[in-house]
Amino acid sequence: MALHFQSLAELEVLCTHLYVGTDLTQRIEAEKALLELIDSPECLSKCQLLLEQGTTSYAQLLAATCLSKLVSRVSPLPIEQRIDIRNYILNYVASQPKLAPFVIQALIQVIAKITKLGWFEIQKDQFVFREIIADVKKFLQGTVEHCVIGVIILSELTQEMNLVDYSRPSAKHRKIATSFRDTSLKDILVLACSLLKEVLAKPLNLQDQYQQNLVMQVLKLVLNCLNFDFIGSAADESSDDLSTVQIPTTWRTRCFRLIFYRIKYFLRKDPSSEALSCLVQFASTRRSLFSSPERAKYLGNLIKGVKRILENPQGLSDPGNYHEFCRFLARLKTNYQLGELVMVKEYPEVIRLIANFTITSLQHWEFAPNSVHYLLTLWQRMVASVPFVKSTEPHLLDTYAPEITKAFITSRLESVAIVVRDHLDDPLDDTATVFQQLEQLCTVSRCEYEKTCTLLVQLFDQNAQNYQKLLHSATGITVDMAIQEGRLAWLVYLVGTVVGGRLTYTSTDEHDAMDGELSCRVFQLISLMDSGLPQCSNEKIELAILWFLDQFRKTYVGDQLQRTSKVYARMSEVLGITDDNHVLETFMTKIVTNLKYWGRCEPVISRTLQFLNDLSVGYPFHCENEDEFENFMLPLTVAFETVLQIFNNNFKQEDVKRMLIGLARDLRGIAFALNTKTSYTMLFDWMYPTYLPILQRAIERWYGEPACTTPILKLMAELMQNRSQRLNFDVSSPNGILLFREASKMVCTYGNQILSLGSLSKDQIYPMKLKGISICYSALKSALCGNYVSFGVFKLYGDNHFDNVLQAFVKMLLSVSHSDLLQYRKLSQSYYPLLECLTQDHMSFITNLEPPVLLYVLTSISEGLTTLDTVVSSSCCTSLDYIVTYLFKHIAKEGKKPLRCGEATQAGQRLLHFMQQNPDVLQQMMSVLMNTIVFEDCRNQWSVSRPLLGLILLNEKYFSELRASLINSQPLPKQDVLAQCFRNLMEGVEQNLSIKNRDRFTQNLSVFRREVAEALRSDDNAEPCSLDMMS
Repeated sequence: MALHFQSLAELEVLCTHLYVGTDLTQRIEAEKALLELIDSPECLSKCQLLLEQGTTSYAQLLAATCLSKLVSRVSPLPIEQRIDIRNYILNYVASQPKLAPFVIQALIQVIAKITKLGWFEIQKDQFVFREIIADVKKFLQGTVEHCVIGVIILSELTQEMNLVDYSRPSAKHRKIATSFRDTSLKDILVLACSLLKEVLAKPLNLQDQYQQNLVMQVLKLVLNCLNFDFIGSAADESSDDLSTVQIPTTWRTRCFRLIFYRIKYFLRKDPSSEALSCLVQFASTRRSLFSSPERAKYLGNLIKGVKRILENPQGLSDPGNYHEFCRFLARLKTNYQLGELVMVKEYPEVIRLIANFTITSLQHWEFAPNSVHYLLTLWQRMVASVPFVKSTEPHLLDTYAPEITKAFITSRLESVAIVVRDHLDDPLDDTATVFQQLEQLCTVSRCEYEKTCTLLVQLFDQNAQNYQKLLHSATGITVDMAIQEGRLAWLVYLVGTVVGGRLTYTSTDEHDAMDGELSCRVFQLISLMDSGLPQCSNEKIELAILWFLDQFRKTYVGDQLQRTSKVYARMSEVLGITDDNHVLETFMTKIVTNLKYWGRCEPVISRTLQFLNDLSVGYPFHCENEDEFENFMLPLTVAFETVLQIFNNNFKQEDVKRMLIGLARDLRGIAFALNTKTSYTMLFDWMYPTYLPILQRAIERWYGEPACTTPILKLMAELMQNRSQRLNFDVSSPNGILLFREASKMVCTYGNQILSLGSLSKDQIYPMKLKGISICYSALKSALCGNYVSFGVFKLYGDNHFDNVLQAFVKMLLSVSHSDLLQYRKLSQSYYPLLECLTQDHMSFITNLEPPVLLYVLTSISEGLTTLDTVVSSSCCTSLDYIVTYLFKHIAKEGKKPLRCGEATQAGQRLLHFMQQNPDVLQQMMSVLMNTIVFEDCRNQWSVSRPLLGLILLNEKYFSELRASLINSQPLPKQDVLAQCFRNLMEGVEQNLSIKNRDRFTQNLSVFRREVAEALRSDDNAEPCSLDMMS
């Protein structure tokens, strides 16, 4: 689509295609045109045209979208232009208050972005973008529509200030958010409190759309204020139940209390999801905000609010209200201890009401199923706290917890018939939700466990008998069978849950015996189900059985658990299972059965293999006998011999490829399990020299097929891992060198062949090329750091395998762009640690690199220093430190004028000459590190400090220029403070790189970073730092 839009009509056609068009091609073209429009010099004029003359709301939305992207650029518009845009939008929405809500929202977001990004900008000695609050007050004095717009502006601004933009430095975001919190947020909350007071002073007419909208927007504003990240903790939204509202102490007074009581008063009139969300935040307010008496009184008010809502629950029929109320209940127990709750006067009545509410919620399982999580969280934490309650007041959980468990069990069994007959979505299909609820229920179910166990035994026996009757019935009804199988699946899940609950709650021998009673029934069901395979099978029951087996494994199988557990008493009588060894036999029989009969059912096979993996974790592979090892490897031996024969006869190549893929994966798993020198040596002797060349030939032949090369390369990478010192062969053994030679051949072969593929498309470059390169780098890194090869031997005896693999490393590296090195995480996390090993032990190789190659390597380090991945940035710092230290030592030796000139001196001279030819390389890296220390959220400060000292000592003149540029960019009152910070940084630091001197500099740097941050922290009367040392 052409960019030169001549008319409003063309722009509106673009809007139609972009927002309501159904043709994908037209929409893609419209998106491209939008990007072109944003970059166009006439963007602002076109946006104004759309806003003033557009005939549809989508035209106005397009204008708002363009403006939002325009003002969010890293290189901002001139300050005057941004002020004009802000003022224009304010006047526009003021003159047209009845615009479509999504248009108003989009335009206000532009204002919020402009305000946030320009928060510290000054014009004529004033923070010009902070005037927004004064502008909003004019809206609040107008009509209801204008008042709503004013509240939305404040709400969006608060939300935008709290929103982390990961494309910008987090330290700068935190600085703006902190200033906004200290200067404006409390005023906004007070303003919201006043508006709420005005709303409540009038008769609430919810039929009035404008009044209802105003109430909703005011509550949203309050909620955004309470949701603000006051201390920069950046809580993960997924951990909803762990959030604490860090209200500042200064807010504890009149403002906080007024808003709390007005929200409570509003809830009496009209419980809405927004008001309940505010109540959730009040329940999450940090405990330290109150003294003990105040906290008890505050909790009492919250409990009274719960009681009032539950006594008049009409508003909870709305799913949104219901969900927020469930969150509120869960937050109460998150923030307050059971010992505090039982001391509240209304506790006995409220816990009864909550129990009844929970039971009703569980019985109506189809209504808001995602909210049940919060109710179960409440009961789980309540029951888990019982052993720690010291209060004499009764907690009554022994009365209500069994009722909750019973309601969950019976409601799930009753739901099966409804699901089957009405063809509804089966809750069992959502395994993530089922597992989450069962893990919460397991703690609740162990409270008064006798009642729960009796109920489950009765229900299991009854349903198992009905199932057997249907199995033996010649006229078994399909619907009845489906219902019975669904109920059995639920019962098996529930038995696994209560057995697993033993680990979360205090148990007795009697409880273990009850677990035995229940487990017997499931093991009998397993025998019944497996005997009917493959004709009689049910996927849901199989998945439930695997859940039960895993819970039983965690609870009663393992060396750390008592073998005399009472769980085996009943199982011994009924099944002949006397201890966990017999149970392991049952487990393995079940695994083999599933692999045999359920091969086409991905969920069952996946969970079976996961169970096998979990089971094997606690049982390491021990094989010290060569005959046993040969027998164990016999199937793989036969397979390799078959492959060798086919290779020699040169036919059925596809069959060979499939066999090799399977063999490589199997061998990698075996190699991973062999963590002793004896067992690993047996594997190596089995593979070399017969079978490793086969893998080499496979790489030569199918280098362009990742499905084949990836498993083989991963096997080689695993073989190179010196885990638990398993590769420390005997002093008379050449195995370490032989293994490295084979790895070198494979890496060289793959590296040379993969480069012949030429240029690849963006979607092919990683799977076809970069993934294999990253695995080669990982293997090479393991070899270099494994300490099982003396690399000097290769040169001494004229063996070129070491030199060849290093040259292959360089060739593969030069075929990868710097952007790809950082974009693909696995590649960067294999390349940079490898480079760290090379700079640590093989600096002669680094200094012998051709200047363009060395420049490429140093540039990759420089770019890696700025990445957010701390593994990568720390490796870059370490590599840089080794290079700088090497160079510093060479210069120090050169000053002493040694009598003889050795190879090391020549290597140092080459590196020094390169640095003299390219002085900006180290200067750039010093700028990056100083910028990280001063302006960024530096998470690896120790790693950054190590190379920084060497860079400063090597280039003191440039460091002085950096220091002067930072100091001179500040207002005069701050310049002296910053100058003192820099003097303190180098205080006591000597002109050497000894460990003691480095540690002193690291300590100074930690103090320097803190002092500079305090000095640069802006106040209302000073212009903050806008310098970026990278410029």
